[in-house]
Amino acid sequence: MAELLLEATDKTPRVRLDGLQGILQVEGCSVHEDADGFYRPIFQAVERYAAMPAGTTRVSLRLDYFNSSTAKYLLDILKVLDELHVSGRSKVAMEWLHPEDDLDLQEAGMDYKALLDMPVKLVPQRS
Repeated sequence: MAELLLEATDKTPRVRLDGLQGILQVEGCSVHEDADGFYRPIFQAVERYAAMPAGTTRVSLRLDYFNSSTAKYLLDILKVLDELHVSGRSKVAMEWLHPEDDLDLQEAGMDYKALLDMPVKLVPQRS
C-alpha cells in the first residue's frame, strides 16, 4: 500500500499519503523551483495507491499559496484520483480548505471543482 510523508519547508508543503486509511493531505506553501522533482514522487505514489486503493479516499488540500507549476502537478494528481472515483473502485472526495478572505484560493478551489467529477467541498477557514 502506498505511503508517503514529506515534511513542509519554506517552499514545499507537507504531504501525507496513507494508503491503508485512504488519505491524501497536502498543506502549506508550494513555490518549489523544481516542481517536477518535488511532485513526481508524489504523483508516482498516488498512481501506486490507485492500483490498490482503499474503499474510500479522502483528499484534503490546504495551501496558503502555490505557483502555476504546482497547479499543473496538483491537477495531474487529482486526475488520477478522479479516474479512481469515476471507475467506482474508491469513493473519492476532496476538501479544498482556504482562508475565508482569500478570493484567489477560493477561486482556485472552484476551478478544480469544475474540472473534476469527484465531490469537491470548498471549506472556508477563519484566519
